[in-house]
Amino acid sequence: MSQPLLVRAPGDSGRQHTVPEPPAGPSPALRARAESGWARFLRRGGGDREESEQ
Repeated sequence: MSQPLLVRAPGDSGRQHTVPEPPAGPSPALRARAESGWARFLRRGGGDREESEQ
């Protein structure tokens, strides 16, 4: 303990704080919901289409 603690002067440290950019595109959870909804849509549309073609 022979050295005294450094006293810091308040003020700007010179560093810039930046907010990280969110990743481009939808989140994995949103992607999963969209895929399940799209599969349901295709099943419904596919059943109607087969009946109308016959």
